[in-house]
Amino acid sequence: MKHLQMVDLKSQYEKIKDDVQSAMQEVIETTAFINGPQVSAFAHELQEYLHAPHVIPCANGTDALQIAMMALGLQPGDEVITPSFTYIATVEVVGLLHLKPVFCEVDARTFTMDVTQIEKLITPKTRAIVPVHLYGQSADMESIMAIAEKHHLYVIEDNAQAIGGTYTFKDGTKKANGTMGHIGTTSFFPSKNLGCYGDGGALYTNDDALAEKIKMIANHGQKVKYIHEIVGCNSRLDTLQAAVLRVKLKHLDEYCDARRSVADRYDQAFANHPEIQTPYRAPYSHHVYHQYTLILNHANRDAVQEQLKEKGIPSMIYYPIPAHKQKMFASFGLGDLQLPVTDELTSKVISLPIHTEMSQEDQEYIIHHFLEIVKGLS
Repeated sequence: MKHLQMVDLKSQYEKIKDDVQSAMQEVIETTAFINGPQVSAFAHELQEYLHAPHVIPCANGTDALQIAMMALGLQPGDEVITPSFTYIATVEVVGLLHLKPVFCEVDARTFTMDVTQIEKLITPKTRAIVPVHLYGQSADMESIMAIAEKHHLYVIEDNAQAIGGTYTFKDGTKKANGTMGHIGTTSFFPSKNLGCYGDGGALYTNDDALAEKIKMIANHGQKVKYIHEIVGCNSRLDTLQAAVLRVKLKHLDEYCDARRSVADRYDQAFANHPEIQTPYRAPYSHHVYHQYTLILNHANRDAVQEQLKEKGIPSMIYYPIPAHKQKMFASFGLGDLQLPVTDELTSKVISLPIHTEMSQEDQEYIIHHFLEIVKGLS
């Protein structure tokens, strides 16, 4: 029996081992462990990759979201529109800052925010929209930005899962995910398309004043050491992690292409299967497949997962409980909130292994057994 992995970071490391070790050794020898030159160098290189005027590294993706909301001056009681079908960090920071989450339904095909529902949720207290580029696919940013401009709202892109992807506007213009809103945020968690060997994150913005404020907030509210102008936090990208990310950034397009190739093979194998809905690729989105997430129409998902496990095939449910049903938000009185698409997705989605080093042999093994199991349980 094979023992496969959702993400094979070890094999990926083996291919870049010499460069990574050299980069990390340089940090150790210079002993510039905090805010070393590799941090600013990585920020500059990512800035060039994204064509974003400002990239500000921070400690992790959750901090990036919190700092973004602080930088925009959101105050307790302000409403933030966000999907419930997302990783909890997107919404956790809303609660942490005593803002009010307003949960938006998602599109059943793209899994991202349903833009037709946004305006129904806007009230005089609404201050921001937080679209999530889920699983590697961009939300419909052209529509979201139009709504935000019409209602004078901020947009914070949660780009933790879609770095390397792009959005194509109706006029043919392309922009990197995370660079279209007022602030974009990302995570460099090890399993991400661009992942470090620990925690890490970043914010991007096109606004000079916002960039200055973000830098201050991430650095204890100071521009000059020991002079603290605003309340901030301590959120730094470790120099060792920046060194790793500089190496891996050079391979990001290659990594995204590898993931798309894996997704193509899955799509072909599962095409037109009555029990399996393959991931939809929105025409505006260059999908980079942080996850390969399917919908099982009728098969018992728990049983499918258990039988996959017996064959040595891992799988994951992203995400089994939507944010609006999490206990942490009970005080907001969301018990009567109806999000039928979100609820259906949480009961039907399943993610199969996808990573940059997946062999066709391993993928054929996954495909063969997955199809057999689904057939037997449908």
